[in-house]
Amino acid sequence: MVTLAASARTVDTLDARVSVCRACPRLVGWREQVARDKRAAYAEQAYWGRPAPGFGDPAPRVLVVGLAPAAHGANRTGRVFTGDRSGDWLYAALHRAGYASQPSSTHAGDGMTLAGLRIVAAVRCAPPGNHPSVDERATCAPWLDRDLVLAAPTLHAILALGEVAWNATVSAARRVGWEVPGRRPRFGHGEVVRLARPDGRGVRLVGSYHVSQQNTFTGRLTEPMLDAALALLTDAEG
Repeated sequence: MVTLAASARTVDTLDARVSVCRACPRLVGWREQVARDKRAAYAEQAYWGRPAPGFGDPAPRVLVVGLAPAAHGANRTGRVFTGDRSGDWLYAALHRAGYASQPSSTHAGDGMTLAGLRIVAAVRCAPPGNHPSVDERATCAPWLDRDLVLAAPTLHAILALGEVAWNATVSAARRVGWEVPGRRPRFGHGEVVRLARPDGRGVRLVGSYHVSQQNTFTGRLTEPMLDAALALLTDAEG
């Protein structure tokens, strides 16, 4: 796994390798079971049923890191944050901020493009109950490491959606040789820390509550709050 990720010289190669990964038996079994059984509303659709590769600009100024694909979202459509309510929230906000070409994303061929931004997940397969195990997170970690390395020449800021994505990003930054302030920067919505690449250039890490229905339906995360977090990324580019 580490070799496959570390030897990927381009984003396209990395995404291709991600899409055929079978390293975690529990996740492989679950994602494929969901793709076979399907949700009734999507019974006539062919499910992707594989790891979800990253999506967006191959030379991003901003990297968005989520938790994992949704069982009937990216595991169905093949594109991260596409085809579920979490994606509806995220892409609408990215459109308002000028990163996304359209305000909604329903399937991989809907014409959506992202400018200056790439979206990836800490874990690339849909996990049962949206909860990947500690071992599964560790097994998937080299993909995120390589995403940071490949994005580094153009990267200004990272948006971590939720505490799992925040911690995964901090750990990945350390593994690839970036300086991280403190032992473990604390996650919070609107929290900002400065990461430093080996060349001394800074990358701003911004925290946001995840765009899950649990957060958006309860009002823990509102549209103005998400827009404010995205504005912190723009500040990093100034």
